[in-house]
Amino acid sequence: MNSATRLGAYAVGLAVVFGGAAGIGKVVGPVGGTAEMASHGSGGGHGAGGHEGMAAQAPGGLQVSEDGYTLTPQRTTVAPGEKTDFRFTINGPDGRPVTGFQPLHGKRLHLIVARRDLSGFQHLHPTQLGGGVWTVPLTLAKPGVYRFFTDIQPAGAKRQLTLGTDVFAPGDLRPAPLPKPAQVAKVDGYEVKLTGGLAPGTSTELTLTVSKDGEPVTDLQPYLEAYGHLVALRQGDLAYLHVHPDGEPGDGTTPSGPGITFFAEAPSSGAYRLYLDFKHDGKVRTAEFTVHAGNARVPEQGEPGHDDQPHTH
Repeated sequence: MNSATRLGAYAVGLAVVFGGAAGIGKVVGPVGGTAEMASHGSGGGHGAGGHEGMAAQAPGGLQVSEDGYTLTPQRTTVAPGEKTDFRFTINGPDGRPVTGFQPLHGKRLHLIVARRDLSGFQHLHPTQLGGGVWTVPLTLAKPGVYRFFTDIQPAGAKRQLTLGTDVFAPGDLRPAPLPKPAQVAKVDGYEVKLTGGLAPGTSTELTLTVSKDGEPVTDLQPYLEAYGHLVALRQGDLAYLHVHPDGEPGDGTTPSGPGITFFAEAPSSGAYRLYLDFKHDGKVRTAEFTVHAGNARVPEQGEPGHDDQPHTH
């Protein structure tokens, strides 16, 4: 593969077929999925227990439309490096934009953005205009194909949904290699240590411990009704996993740091990129990690099967 590949208006093929479906829903929770909810499937409601008897759901974000609801951007091409007023709607089963949504962790809609090489992560919260149109100021820093995910529960919908679609930033595509697994991530003078890992088909404990200048941070601030939010994206198809930590601020038992504990189950073996959002001193920061689940061999950048290669239909 050349170091610079001209990125045109090509489409990226999604592989939606993978094994282990019997346990898929256990980590693939949309925003609001607590550890208890995650054990009941990705379609669980916003509260303990989820939906009894619901069949296992495929990982979120692989579909642009589900249960009759469709993520519909007003544009699918954005100039890289330029601030854009990005607008979209969630169209309902009747084809009209939905205007009513149930809040999920303090917001009616969460927008997650990442380039298909797993770089350029953003966790955004658009505002709703009239007629069901959502808007958010957005900058896609570099050329590439970006996956946009929306976590929502439309009013009247039976469950939360994670819808996904591709948005293109044309130009010279220079894929970033996936960083190798490491237990410590540094961001803005903070160090975050990861203890634990992911295992396909098995719930595992992940603890992320925040420190600054060698001292533990014990006064993390609530962000969207939690001390931390963890998103994982699977290399290859960008299957979307989102869980929230045990406990919540103000419950009398959950400490405000330095450790934030999650329980998660990966739907398959492979490489995942983890993104931890945490808030301290009034600012939200994101620590990123690469984690390998299972014993599957993970392709390096440029190898056949690595998703940095452009695909066409």
